Amino acid sequence: MSSAATTAHGKLPVVVRVLAAGTFLMGTTEFVIAGLLPELAGDLGVSVSHAGLLITAFALGMIVGGPAMAMATLRMPRRQTLVLALTVFALGHVVAALSSSFAVVLIARVITALATGAFWAVGFVIATAAAGPERSTRAVGVMMGGLTLANVVGVPLGSFVGQFTGWRGPFWALAFLAALAAVFVGRFIPRVEERAAVSVRAEVRALRQGPLWLALAAAVLIMGGVMAAYTYITPLLTGRAGIPEGAVPLVLIAFGIGALGGTAIGGRLGGRRPMATTITAAAATAVALLLLVPLSDGPMTAIALVFLMALTGFTVNPVVTSLAVRSAGDAPTLTSALTTSAYNMGIAAGSALAGHALDSSLGLTGPALVGAVFAALTLLPLIGLLRSGPHRPTRVVLQHTAPAGERGDAASPAPSQR
Repeated sequence: MSSAATTAHGKLPVVVRVLAAGTFLMGTTEFVIAGLLPELAGDLGVSVSHAGLLITAFALGMIVGGPAMAMATLRMPRRQTLVLALTVFALGHVVAALSSSFAVVLIARVITALATGAFWAVGFVIATAAAGPERSTRAVGVMMGGLTLANVVGVPLGSFVGQFTGWRGPFWALAFLAALAAVFVGRFIPRVEERAAVSVRAEVRALRQGPLWLALAAAVLIMGGVMAAYTYITPLLTGRAGIPEGAVPLVLIAFGIGALGGTAIGGRLGGRRPMATTITAAAATAVALLLLVPLSDGPMTAIALVFLMALTGFTVNPVVTSLAVRSAGDAPTLTSALTTSAYNMGIAAGSALAGHALDSSLGLTGPALVGAVFAALTLLPLIGLLRSGPHRPTRVVLQHTAPAGERGDAASPAPSQR
């Protein structure tokens, strides 16, 4: 059965699941370092705080490198770009696993981030085109579900494996799985090529759309709000809620489950009622984060609010991502890369401000308060999007190289529904 037909019956094409597996791997490598820092620092002969630069370098590589790599690979066939990104991703982990130099590992992390940015930028475009206009938000939700699942399964598992094999073990595993993913991408992603009308100029021209910047602003703010609290959730749970340190991973799993559920809800509801879904979810996130300030002194209420902030916060993500990609029309690649940069900007800004709040007179509740302000500010661009007009599905063009008689697959251009 063709992808198009499959989508028509309510099921997403296989390519979307394959791409979600890729985002799972790349989400795992972005966050697993946090659980490996002590071992990695000791092995490479640097301090833990210095080793933390490996996380910063990856985030900066994603912020700057995502759009840059999207433009650099614009004229390459999309399947080739995905395979190349996964190959570079795998090689970056091999180089890091073989090295005893912190500088080499740091450079490998930056290169890995560039490959990740390229994969996400092209992957979002392929997923939305394959699913069709009516299910583009759901396809984005499934892809982002791979990233969320990385926090629930990939990061804890990677940290657990690292305790027995050293930090190099997870790196070798990620390299192998990325190489395997490259094979699957080559098998399931159809051959595609750019339309002649799509060019660097067209991609840049698409940035003139006001709704695009409103969607990107919402992405920065909602991610900044959630991650401001999440980055420093451990001291809040142990120092205020009275939860034993050994039980904190269970709370983090609850956060991950909430995030996974929110991503699924956003993907399901966001296609039909994008603004009602996002505005309600952002407001609920702000309330949950604000309630953490007075109610985090009890373990049960703290756990419930951590779960709720993840559930509601991550509901916004697939919707604003889909709205951003739609706003670009026939030139979505750079826009897709910018959404990835937006989320990483939110992570960097939210965690930085939360760190300052933690050291201030606000103490342990400072990060949650910062998160509440970020989440509340998310309502401003969302209301702007609401006032900008109706948000009907917009075409995302991805042209198939097969003969005209075989154009019924997922890569065929979706009809314009402006």
